[in-house]
Amino acid sequence: MAPQFSSRLLADTNTQPPLRVQVAQGIQPTYSIDAGIDGEIFPAMANFASLQRPNDRDFGTLTVTVSNSSPAVLNARVSVSVYGWSDTEIQNVSIGSGEIRKLLFAPVFLPRFYANREIIAATAQIKVTDSSNRLLHSETVPVRLRSVDDIYWGKDFKYAPFIASWVTPHDPAVESVLTRAKEFMPGRRLPGYEDWKTADQQRTTTNEEARAIYRALRETGISYVKSSLTFGRNAGISERVRMPADSLQRLSANCIDGVVMYASLFENLGMDPVVVLVPGHAYVGVRDAAESDSYLYIETAITGRASFDAAVKAASTRLAKIPEKDIIRIPISIARLSGIYPMPVPGQDIRHFPADESSADAFPSGR
Repeated sequence: MAPQFSSRLLADTNTQPPLRVQVAQGIQPTYSIDAGIDGEIFPAMANFASLQRPNDRDFGTLTVTVSNSSPAVLNARVSVSVYGWSDTEIQNVSIGSGEIRKLLFAPVFLPRFYANREIIAATAQIKVTDSSNRLLHSETVPVRLRSVDDIYWGKDFKYAPFIASWVTPHDPAVESVLTRAKEFMPGRRLPGYEDWKTADQQRTTTNEEARAIYRALRETGISYVKSSLTFGRNAGISERVRMPADSLQRLSANCIDGVVMYASLFENLGMDPVVVLVPGHAYVGVRDAAESDSYLYIETAITGRASFDAAVKAASTRLAKIPEKDIIRIPISIARLSGIYPMPVPGQDIRHFPADESSADAFPSGR
């Protein structure tokens, strides 16, 4: 089973045919606002949407539906924010008489959003003004912000590509593991792929690098801890996934935690990792040579208690027994081309430096 790559990741789309509403004299335009998935905002999805230009978005963190039942064209300035949690995004629109328009908003969230570890209540606000800045409409709606660790898989893992948001190759904790791993390599080098080598030579090096990374992780004392419990709606198709830095700090990781951790290490080296989802489990793979169609697969869940060779054998043996239709492969390089980048890490990303006082004063406290 192949995940859905490209920008068409969610249902709302700017390419839907225009909707119409009956026009009547004396009737004013109406507005409604919807947030995230069933009123819940997932950080990985919000980050993805905020990186898109409004006209390029296929879904919004917040969707405002405007129904213009009036006989006149509506020229308006629509602004949306989440109190205390996001910037304000503004869109200038012109909506014809009798037209229904969906406006897709994805305001940039503040650092605290990506530091939040539990589901929490917040308030979204919409303001509509005309060209003279006269207020036409103002409304607030309650929303729920999911933990930064929560991924929404969706039905049949439709949104599985978002797992690439947890692959964080530039995290200092990831760099630290590679610093240890190079000590287990010939010449103390972790070169990734080298184009001057033959395919067979690259495969040998890839195996050596994977073995060195495995050993470095094993020597940290990391081991398996199941910790996928999450709260909120759609609990059956969402899950807690630790960020690699979290796993490395706590020396604990379940299968998907380990997969994104290994994938971060391989991507840092310029290699091509793949996240492999199978019923009830996950594996990591890495392309064994730059132009190769074959991968080296690793069972990450046994890092703390088995040899590298045993982990490779366990992964390849299990995958060989699973029908291809039941396997979802998510190449991280393809996810990046689709616009799915690592989630910001507060304190490690220039976008998350503290705002100055004038900016902070613009946002009332969240609920």
